Amino acid sequence: QVQLVESGGGLVQPGGSLRLFCAASESLFGTYVMGWYRHAPGKQRELVATITSGDSSNYADSVKGRFTISKNNAKNAVYLQMNSLNPKDTAIYYCKMVYSIGVNWGKGTQVTVSS
Repeated sequence: QVQLVESGGGLVQPGGSLRLFCAASESLFGTYVMGWYRHAPGKQRELVATITSGDSSNYADSVKGRFTISKNNAKNAVYLQMNSLNPKDTAIYYCKMVYSIGVNWGKGTQVTVSS
């Protein structure tokens, strides 16, 4: 079973940027989808962005144009570059992997956007 570990969260001012990292415990191969979700207090968990093994990406409308998802196969890692952050982006961000034999989640990293 693949283990996922997120990092890169923190406190940032509105308009600022953060880059989140998700490291997988083993090499990624075959067909899979990796993504970032977020969960804010009092709100439903929502999908932020996904990227496939073929590097096709999708974004939630709320982050389109501001966030960029990418991956580095050699490093077994997926990234989320977050620009023009606003307080509504405050949430715990989770890395997720969907592949042929299962679904794995990381434990999350906190992102707080506040003045």
